[in-house]
Amino acid sequence: MKTCSIIREIDNLSALARQQGQLNCAVVQGLDLTRVDIDWNTLECEGAVFMGCHFPDRVDEQSLLKRGAVILPRFKNLPYDPYRSQLYTREELMNGWTPSADQSVDKQIYDHFHAKGGNTPDVLEALAQRIHDHAVDDALRDLLEGRVERDGKKKVVAIMGGHGTPRTDPYFRKVAIITRQLTRAGYFIASGGGPGMMEAANLGAWMANAEEDVLDTALQMLARSPVYSDDGYMERAQDVIDLHPSGGSSLAIPTWFYGHEPTNLFSRHVAKYFSNSIREDGLLAIATYGVVYAPGSAGTTQEIFMDATQNHYATFDWISPMIFLGKKRYMEDTMLFPCLSQLAEGKKYGEMLLCTDDEAEVCAAIESYQLTI
Repeated sequence: MKTCSIIREIDNLSALARQQGQLNCAVVQGLDLTRVDIDWNTLECEGAVFMGCHFPDRVDEQSLLKRGAVILPRFKNLPYDPYRSQLYTREELMNGWTPSADQSVDKQIYDHFHAKGGNTPDVLEALAQRIHDHAVDDALRDLLEGRVERDGKKKVVAIMGGHGTPRTDPYFRKVAIITRQLTRAGYFIASGGGPGMMEAANLGAWMANAEEDVLDTALQMLARSPVYSDDGYMERAQDVIDLHPSGGSSLAIPTWFYGHEPTNLFSRHVAKYFSNSIREDGLLAIATYGVVYAPGSAGTTQEIFMDATQNHYATFDWISPMIFLGKKRYMEDTMLFPCLSQLAEGKKYGEMLLCTDDEAEVCAAIESYQLTI
Protein backbone atom coordinates (compact mmCIF):
# COMPACT_ATOMS: atom_id res chain seq x y z
CA MET A 1 0.00 0.00 0.00
CA LYS A 2 1.18 3.51 -0.82
CA THR A 3 2.62 5.57 2.02
CA CYS A 4 0.73 8.86 2.15
CA SER A 5 2.18 12.03 3.65
CA ILE A 6 -1.07 13.96 3.11
CA ILE A 7 -4.47 12.39 3.81
CA ARG A 8 -7.60 13.92 2.29
CA GLU A 9 -10.81 13.34 4.22
CA ILE A 10 -13.96 13.10 2.10
CA ASP A 11 -17.27 12.87 3.94
CA ASN A 12 -19.79 14.30 1.48
CA LEU A 13 -20.74 13.58 -2.12
CA SER A 14 -19.92 17.09 -3.37
CA ALA A 15 -16.34 16.80 -2.17
CA LEU A 16 -16.11 13.35 -3.73
CA ALA A 17 -17.30 14.63 -7.11
CA ARG A 18 -14.57 17.29 -7.08
CA GLN A 19 -11.87 14.62 -6.94
CA GLN A 20 -12.54 13.69 -10.59
CA GLY A 21 -11.55 10.08 -10.19
CA GLN A 22 -8.36 10.81 -8.20
CA LEU A 23 -8.74 9.15 -4.78
CA ASN A 24 -5.12 8.28 -4.06
CA CYS A 25 -4.46 8.76 -0.33
CA ALA A 26 -8.05 9.78 0.37
CA VAL A 27 -10.26 8.59 3.22
CA VAL A 28 -13.87 8.27 2.07
CA GLN A 29 -16.15 8.09 5.10
CA GLY A 30 -19.66 6.62 5.27
CA LEU A 31 -20.88 7.62 1.79
CA ASP A 32 -23.54 6.05 -0.42
CA LEU A 33 -21.46 5.61 -3.57
CA THR A 34 -24.46 4.48 -5.59
CA ARG A 35 -25.40 8.16 -5.86
CA VAL A 36 -22.30 9.33 -7.72
CA ASP A 37 -21.11 8.79 -11.28
CA ILE A 38 -17.65 7.25 -11.04
CA ASP A 39 -15.71 5.22 -13.59
CA TRP A 40 -14.69 2.50 -11.17
CA ASN A 41 -12.50 0.76 -13.75
CA THR A 42 -10.15 3.74 -14.12
CA LEU A 43 -10.44 5.15 -10.59
CA GLU A 44 -7.05 5.91 -9.06
CA CYS A 45 -7.25 4.65 -5.49
CA GLU A 46 -3.80 3.65 -4.29
CA GLY A 47 -3.67 4.39 -0.57
CA ALA A 48 -7.40 5.17 -0.46
CA VAL A 49 -9.48 3.99 2.50
CA PHE A 50 -13.23 3.46 2.14
CA MET A 51 -14.87 3.46 5.58
CA GLY A 52 -18.36 1.98 5.74
CA CYS A 53 -19.28 3.04 2.21
CA HIS A 54 -22.13 1.55 0.17
CA PHE A 55 -20.80 0.48 -3.24
CA PRO A 56 -22.89 -0.05 -6.37
CA ASP A 57 -23.53 -3.72 -7.17
CA ARG A 58 -21.44 -3.46 -10.33
CA VAL A 59 -18.27 -2.50 -8.45
CA ASP A 60 -15.61 -5.18 -8.15
CA GLU A 61 -14.27 -4.50 -4.68
CA GLN A 62 -11.45 -7.00 -5.21
CA SER A 63 -10.24 -4.86 -8.09
CA LEU A 64 -10.09 -1.84 -5.80
CA LEU A 65 -8.12 -3.83 -3.25
CA LYS A 66 -5.63 -4.92 -5.90
CA ARG A 67 -5.13 -1.28 -6.88
CA GLY A 68 -4.11 -0.38 -3.34
CA ALA A 69 -7.36 0.55 -1.62
CA VAL A 70 -8.50 -0.53 1.85
CA ILE A 71 -12.19 -1.20 2.45
CA LEU A 72 -13.59 -1.15 5.98
CA PRO A 73 -17.00 -2.82 5.85
CA ARG A 74 -20.28 -1.54 7.23
CA PHE A 75 -21.46 -2.99 10.53
CA LYS A 76 -24.87 -4.63 10.58
CA ASN A 77 -27.74 -4.40 13.07
CA LEU A 78 -26.56 -1.29 14.89
CA PRO A 79 -28.87 1.57 15.99
CA TYR A 80 -26.02 4.03 15.28
CA ASP A 81 -23.71 4.76 12.35
CA PRO A 82 -20.05 4.24 13.34
CA TYR A 83 -18.91 6.16 10.26
CA ARG A 84 -21.08 9.26 10.70
CA SER A 85 -19.57 12.48 9.38
CA GLN A 86 -21.51 15.01 11.48
CA LEU A 87 -22.33 15.63 15.11
CA TYR A 88 -25.76 14.74 16.42
CA THR A 89 -28.59 17.20 16.74
CA ARG A 90 -31.33 17.39 19.33
CA GLU A 91 -33.88 16.52 16.66
CA GLU A 92 -32.00 13.40 15.56
CA LEU A 93 -31.52 12.01 19.05
CA MET A 94 -35.09 12.79 20.14
CA ASN A 95 -36.71 11.30 17.04
CA GLY A 96 -39.32 8.80 18.25
CA TRP A 97 -39.78 10.31 21.71
CA THR A 98 -43.27 11.02 23.03
CA PRO A 99 -44.44 11.99 26.53
CA SER A 100 -46.02 8.55 26.93
CA ALA A 101 -43.15 6.40 25.62
CA ASP A 102 -39.47 6.93 24.92
CA GLN A 103 -38.75 5.27 21.58
CA SER A 104 -36.12 7.85 20.70
CA VAL A 105 -32.92 7.17 18.78
CA ASP A 106 -31.05 8.23 21.92
CA LYS A 107 -32.84 5.60 24.03
CA GLN A 108 -32.37 2.90 21.39
CA ILE A 109 -28.61 3.47 21.35
CA TYR A 110 -28.49 3.55 25.15
CA ASP A 111 -30.39 0.24 25.40
CA HIS A 112 -28.12 -1.31 22.76
CA PHE A 113 -25.00 -0.09 24.58
CA HIS A 114 -26.01 -1.75 27.83
CA ALA A 115 -27.37 -4.89 26.15
CA LYS A 116 -23.91 -5.29 24.59
CA GLY A 117 -22.19 -5.16 27.96
CA GLY A 118 -21.75 -1.44 28.56
CA ASN A 119 -18.04 -0.94 29.18
CA THR A 120 -17.25 -4.59 28.38
CA PRO A 121 -18.61 -5.17 24.84
CA ASP A 122 -17.53 -7.96 22.54
CA VAL A 123 -14.74 -7.32 20.04
CA LEU A 124 -16.90 -6.24 17.10
CA GLU A 125 -19.10 -3.97 19.20
CA ALA A 126 -16.02 -2.42 20.82
CA LEU A 127 -14.52 -1.77 17.39
CA ALA A 128 -17.74 -0.17 16.15
CA GLN A 129 -17.92 2.05 19.24
CA ARG A 130 -14.28 3.16 18.89
CA ILE A 131 -14.79 4.02 15.23
CA HIS A 132 -17.95 5.92 16.16
CA ASP A 133 -16.19 7.95 18.85
CA HIS A 134 -13.33 8.75 16.47
CA ALA A 135 -15.91 9.94 13.91
CA VAL A 136 -17.45 12.19 16.59
CA ASP A 137 -13.96 13.52 17.38
CA ASP A 138 -13.48 14.34 13.72
CA ALA A 139 -16.87 16.04 13.39
CA LEU A 140 -16.25 18.00 16.59
CA ARG A 141 -12.97 19.28 15.16
CA ASP A 142 -14.81 20.48 12.06
CA LEU A 143 -17.22 22.44 14.27
CA LEU A 144 -14.60 24.00 16.54
CA GLU A 145 -12.34 25.00 13.67
CA GLY A 146 -15.19 26.87 12.00
CA ARG A 147 -15.96 24.60 9.05
CA VAL A 148 -19.56 23.92 10.08
CA GLU A 149 -20.98 27.32 11.01
CA ARG A 150 -18.39 29.19 8.88
CA ASP A 151 -17.67 31.60 11.74
CA GLY A 152 -13.99 31.05 12.40
CA LYS A 153 -12.31 29.11 15.16
CA LYS A 154 -14.48 28.80 18.28
CA LYS A 155 -13.49 30.45 21.54
CA VAL A 156 -14.65 27.63 23.79
CA VAL A 157 -15.62 28.05 27.43
CA ALA A 158 -16.75 24.91 29.27
CA ILE A 159 -19.21 24.81 32.17
CA MET A 160 -19.03 22.06 34.80
CA GLY A 161 -21.31 21.40 37.76
CA GLY A 162 -23.78 19.07 39.39
CA HIS A 163 -26.10 16.97 37.22
CA GLY A 164 -28.68 16.83 40.01
CA THR A 165 -28.98 20.59 40.54
CA PRO A 166 -32.66 21.52 40.23
CA ARG A 167 -33.82 24.16 37.80
CA THR A 168 -35.02 26.22 40.77
CA ASP A 169 -31.55 26.48 42.32
CA PRO A 170 -30.12 30.04 42.35
CA TYR A 171 -26.89 28.78 40.79
CA PHE A 172 -28.83 27.32 37.87
CA ARG A 173 -29.94 30.87 37.12
CA LYS A 174 -26.44 32.26 37.66
CA VAL A 175 -24.96 29.81 35.15
CA ALA A 176 -27.62 30.67 32.56
CA ILE A 177 -26.90 34.39 32.98
CA ILE A 178 -23.14 33.81 32.62
CA THR A 179 -23.42 31.70 29.48
CA ARG A 180 -25.91 34.10 27.92
CA GLN A 181 -23.45 36.95 28.40
CA LEU A 182 -20.43 34.96 27.21
CA THR A 183 -22.27 33.83 24.08
CA ARG A 184 -23.23 37.42 23.34
CA ALA A 185 -19.55 38.34 23.76
CA GLY A 186 -18.52 35.83 21.09
CA TYR A 187 -17.60 32.79 23.16
CA PHE A 188 -18.82 29.28 22.44
CA ILE A 189 -20.31 27.39 25.38
CA ALA A 190 -19.67 23.69 25.88
CA SER A 191 -21.21 21.50 28.57
CA GLY A 192 -21.40 17.84 29.48
CA GLY A 193 -24.80 17.78 27.82
CA GLY A 194 -26.87 16.41 30.66
CA PRO A 195 -29.30 17.94 33.20
CA GLY A 196 -28.58 20.27 36.10
CA MET A 197 -25.80 22.81 35.62
CA MET A 198 -25.11 21.39 32.16
CA GLU A 199 -28.62 22.25 31.04
CA ALA A 200 -28.30 25.72 32.56
CA ALA A 201 -25.15 26.30 30.51
CA ASN A 202 -26.76 25.41 27.19
CA LEU A 203 -29.98 27.23 28.16
CA GLY A 204 -28.11 30.52 28.64
CA ALA A 205 -26.41 30.17 25.25
CA TRP A 206 -29.78 29.37 23.65
CA MET A 207 -31.22 32.59 25.10
CA ALA A 208 -28.34 34.79 23.94
CA ASN A 209 -30.32 36.13 20.97
CA ALA A 210 -33.57 36.59 22.92
CA GLU A 211 -34.97 39.65 24.64
CA GLU A 212 -33.81 40.20 28.22
CA ASP A 213 -37.00 39.00 29.92
CA VAL A 214 -37.29 35.76 27.93
CA LEU A 215 -34.75 33.99 30.14
CA ASP A 216 -36.83 34.81 33.23
CA THR A 217 -39.92 33.42 31.52
CA ALA A 218 -38.03 30.29 30.51
CA LEU A 219 -36.79 29.69 34.07
CA GLN A 220 -40.34 30.02 35.37
CA MET A 221 -41.53 27.45 32.84
CA LEU A 222 -38.72 25.02 33.67
CA ALA A 223 -39.38 25.37 37.41
CA ARG A 224 -42.60 23.38 37.01
CA SER A 225 -40.45 20.22 36.68
CA PRO A 226 -37.23 21.02 38.55
CA VAL A 227 -35.33 17.69 38.42
CA TYR A 228 -34.77 15.33 35.47
CA SER A 229 -36.66 12.53 37.21
CA ASP A 230 -39.80 14.70 37.55
CA ASP A 231 -42.85 14.17 35.37
CA GLY A 232 -42.92 16.64 32.51
CA TYR A 233 -39.19 17.40 32.64
CA MET A 234 -38.63 17.07 28.88
CA GLU A 235 -41.97 18.70 28.04
CA ARG A 236 -41.00 21.84 29.98
CA ALA A 237 -37.77 22.08 27.98
CA GLN A 238 -39.74 21.73 24.76
CA ASP A 239 -42.09 24.49 25.98
CA VAL A 240 -39.08 26.79 26.27
CA ILE A 241 -37.92 25.88 22.77
CA ASP A 242 -41.42 26.62 21.47
CA LEU A 243 -41.23 29.98 23.26
CA HIS A 244 -37.90 30.80 21.58
CA PRO A 245 -37.33 28.36 18.70
CA SER A 246 -34.26 29.95 17.09
CA GLY A 247 -31.78 29.99 19.92
CA GLY A 248 -28.05 30.61 19.97
CA SER A 249 -25.49 27.94 19.18
CA SER A 250 -23.67 25.86 21.79
CA LEU A 251 -22.26 22.38 22.28
CA ALA A 252 -23.25 19.42 24.45
CA ILE A 253 -20.85 16.51 25.04
CA PRO A 254 -22.80 13.73 26.80
CA THR A 255 -22.19 9.99 26.97
CA TRP A 256 -24.30 6.84 26.77
CA PHE A 257 -22.40 5.64 29.86
CA TYR A 258 -24.72 8.01 31.75
CA GLY A 259 -27.57 7.48 29.32
CA HIS A 260 -30.18 7.29 32.07
CA GLU A 261 -29.74 11.07 32.31
CA PRO A 262 -31.50 12.86 29.44
CA THR A 263 -29.43 14.83 26.96
CA ASN A 264 -30.57 18.42 27.46
CA LEU A 265 -32.43 20.05 24.57
CA PHE A 266 -30.76 23.47 24.45
CA SER A 267 -27.61 22.74 22.42
CA ARG A 268 -27.46 22.98 18.63
CA HIS A 269 -24.61 20.47 18.41
CA VAL A 270 -24.32 17.20 20.34
CA ALA A 271 -21.05 15.25 20.43
CA LYS A 272 -22.27 12.09 22.14
CA TYR A 273 -19.71 9.41 22.97
CA PHE A 274 -19.71 5.83 24.17
CA SER A 275 -16.43 6.32 26.07
CA ASN A 276 -16.91 8.53 29.12
CA SER A 277 -13.16 8.93 29.69
CA ILE A 278 -12.60 10.30 26.16
CA ARG A 279 -15.60 12.58 26.59
CA GLU A 280 -14.48 14.03 29.95
CA ASP A 281 -10.86 14.62 29.03
CA GLY A 282 -11.84 15.95 25.61
CA LEU A 283 -14.34 18.44 27.02
CA LEU A 284 -11.67 19.97 29.23
CA ALA A 285 -9.12 19.92 26.42
CA ILE A 286 -11.24 21.97 24.01
CA ALA A 287 -12.00 24.66 26.63
CA THR A 288 -9.19 26.92 25.46
CA TYR A 289 -10.77 30.03 27.00
CA GLY A 290 -11.46 28.59 30.42
CA VAL A 291 -13.70 26.41 32.55
CA VAL A 292 -16.35 27.63 34.97
CA TYR A 293 -17.06 25.29 37.89
CA ALA A 294 -20.53 25.68 39.35
CA PRO A 295 -21.31 23.76 42.55
CA GLY A 296 -21.13 20.02 42.01
CA SER A 297 -20.17 16.80 43.73
CA ALA A 298 -17.63 14.03 43.06
CA GLY A 299 -17.78 14.23 39.27
CA THR A 300 -17.12 17.97 39.29
CA THR A 301 -14.27 17.49 41.77
CA GLN A 302 -12.68 14.94 39.45
CA GLU A 303 -12.97 17.37 36.54
CA ILE A 304 -11.34 20.15 38.58
CA PHE A 305 -8.22 18.09 39.14
CA MET A 306 -8.17 16.80 35.57
CA ASP A 307 -8.23 20.40 34.38
CA ALA A 308 -5.59 21.39 36.93
CA THR A 309 -3.33 18.61 35.63
CA GLN A 310 -3.71 19.86 32.05
CA ASN A 311 -2.86 23.39 33.19
CA HIS A 312 -0.08 22.36 35.58
CA TYR A 313 1.87 20.56 32.85
CA ALA A 314 0.60 22.65 29.91
CA THR A 315 -0.49 19.37 28.35
CA PHE A 316 -1.97 21.05 25.27
CA ASP A 317 0.65 23.85 25.04
CA TRP A 318 -1.63 26.42 26.64
CA ILE A 319 -3.20 27.14 30.00
CA SER A 320 -6.58 28.74 30.61
CA PRO A 321 -8.66 30.19 33.46
CA MET A 322 -10.31 28.08 36.13
CA ILE A 323 -13.28 29.97 37.57
CA PHE A 324 -15.08 28.68 40.67
CA LEU A 325 -18.67 29.86 40.98
CA GLY A 326 -19.70 29.40 44.62
CA LYS A 327 -17.62 30.73 47.50
CA LYS A 328 -19.32 28.64 50.14
CA ARG A 329 -18.97 25.44 48.14
CA TYR A 330 -15.36 25.88 47.10
CA MET A 331 -13.83 27.91 49.95
CA GLU A 332 -15.69 26.56 52.97
CA ASP A 333 -17.51 23.27 52.36
CA THR A 334 -14.85 21.51 50.28
CA MET A 335 -11.77 23.76 50.55
CA LEU A 336 -11.06 22.91 46.93
CA PHE A 337 -10.15 26.46 45.95
CA PRO A 338 -7.50 26.93 48.69
CA CYS A 339 -6.16 23.45 47.89
CA LEU A 340 -5.84 24.21 44.20
CA SER A 341 -4.37 27.65 44.89
CA GLN A 342 -1.64 26.03 46.95
CA LEU A 343 -0.99 23.45 44.21
CA ALA A 344 -0.73 26.22 41.60
CA GLU A 345 1.63 28.43 43.62
CA GLY A 346 4.45 29.57 41.38
CA LYS A 347 2.74 28.30 38.24
CA LYS A 348 1.27 30.50 35.53
CA TYR A 349 -2.22 29.09 35.97
CA GLY A 350 -2.14 30.19 39.60
CA GLU A 351 -2.74 33.69 38.26
CA MET A 352 -5.84 32.46 36.43
CA LEU A 353 -7.80 31.13 39.41
CA LEU A 354 -10.88 32.94 40.70
CA CYS A 355 -13.58 32.07 43.20
CA THR A 356 -16.68 34.28 43.21
CA ASP A 357 -20.45 34.37 43.38
CA ASP A 358 -20.74 37.29 41.00
CA GLU A 359 -21.82 36.55 37.43
CA ALA A 360 -20.27 39.74 36.04
CA GLU A 361 -16.95 38.93 37.68
CA VAL A 362 -16.92 35.49 36.03
CA CYS A 363 -17.55 37.00 32.60
CA ALA A 364 -14.95 39.73 33.12
CA ALA A 365 -12.30 37.14 34.05
CA ILE A 366 -13.00 35.12 30.90
CA GLU A 367 -13.13 38.19 28.66
CA SER A 368 -9.82 39.54 29.99
CA TYR A 369 -7.97 36.33 29.12
CA GLN A 370 -5.77 36.28 26.02
CA LEU A 371 -4.98 32.85 24.59
CA THR A 372 -1.28 32.33 23.97
CA ILE A 373 0.33 29.17 22.60
